[in-house]
Amino acid sequence: MLLLIQYTLIFASVLLLVALGGCFSERSGVINIGLEGIMVMGALGGALTMKFLPADTPAAGIVLLVTLCSMLLGMVYSLLLAVAAIHFKADQTLVGTAMNMLGLAAATVFVKAMNTAADSSNVSSIIQYIEPKKALLVNIGGFEYNWFMAMAVLALILSYITLYKTRFGLRLMACGEHPQAADSVGINVYKMRYAGVLISGALGGLGGIVYITAGVSEWKFENGVAGFGFLALAVMIFGQWKPVRIALAALLFGLFRALSNVYAGFDVLASLNLPSTFYNLLPYLISLVVLAFTSSKSRAPKAEGIPYDKGQR
Repeated sequence: MLLLIQYTLIFASVLLLVALGGCFSERSGVINIGLEGIMVMGALGGALTMKFLPADTPAAGIVLLVTLCSMLLGMVYSLLLAVAAIHFKADQTLVGTAMNMLGLAAATVFVKAMNTAADSSNVSSIIQYIEPKKALLVNIGGFEYNWFMAMAVLALILSYITLYKTRFGLRLMACGEHPQAADSVGINVYKMRYAGVLISGALGGLGGIVYITAGVSEWKFENGVAGFGFLALAVMIFGQWKPVRIALAALLFGLFRALSNVYAGFDVLASLNLPSTFYNLLPYLISLVVLAFTSSKSRAPKAEGIPYDKGQR
């Protein structure tokens, strides 16, 4: 049971961070389908940081640098969406889809080239981070606590305060609901949308490194992040673009994802003799069922996906 709770919390942390990122972007009026690609790039930034950090780096330094590098690379990559969707008014769904494909391909090619340069016989897309990963973990009575869990809770609190208690958050949401009205009172819609997408990139990038360090000490970048970016979008929609509801949805989906790691430890589940692939499929199947019954009542920001035209009223 302790292991189930552990995996539920870490996978819920991934979904919470990425879904909150998507929430900021869509609240500003930009649909971010590219969360999957952003996660991969954030994972790449964090993994490279752990690989090349000096062996004597303090644990606190490892946690801080890995977090910052993942968020930074996620933000930089999200600029592709921001520039294309906000500046050039490109179709946001197509740009996000292209980012997902590009992120996975670019990370795979880069890691393979790096490994080949270091060892000509090594053409894998694997990065190992066995020792640095230990800095992320604290064992408390058999429970493996991960510092990223605390970051996810902090991100939830800050997201709630930012969106509902600050001038910036209220202006951001106004740009996603009625950008023309927001512009008429002096709010720079373009800047607010850029801010929303960049925050989305930072949180999505952080979610990427949390995902690849959740249970293993190396990652094969050809595998990407197994659709977690799209699962986070489902969490965001199920959570009605509201941080607290998103957190509850993340816990629900995180529980189903955790079952694929620990089902063998439960006699009831093991006795069903279901293949492990069924449990891997479960969170995605649940997301389809949940969205089928709830999406009709979802209220997305009114102006999301609509390029802003300053001359339109």
